[in-house]
Amino acid sequence: MPTRIASAVWEGPLKSGQGKVRLGSGLLEQKYSFSSRFEEGAGTNPEELLGAAHAGCFSMALAGSLSQAGFPPKRISTTARVTIGPSGGGFKITGIELATEADVPGIGAEAFLGLAEKAKSGCPVSQALAATKISLSAKLI
Repeated sequence: MPTRIASAVWEGPLKSGQGKVRLGSGLLEQKYSFSSRFEEGAGTNPEELLGAAHAGCFSMALAGSLSQAGFPPKRISTTARVTIGPSGGGFKITGIELATEADVPGIGAEAFLGLAEKAKSGCPVSQALAATKISLSAKLI
């Protein structure tokens, strides 16, 4: 299995400095700052990138679980809301809310919800974030 690489450079003090994150593939290079992380400033932030990774990982895990169960999905759309807040004099990610909608022919709601919960706990990003409260809202469309 490949090892994936991403990098970040930060220049200057916390509140007035700025940084840049870059994916090893070169497909994304974005600026980030105190303002883009803790206010509404332009740029990305680590929580947004983490949310994208989690939504992507969960969607793939759910597609795998559904396919193995004999219900290949037509489409899965997942949003991850990552919350950060003060903690012990610093900050911590306090929770992640996954919301997914899936078009899965032939599956019942109960079976779908069971496989969605399995994907939530089995997805590698969820496992890496096991110390964070992760909730799931899953809906068939």
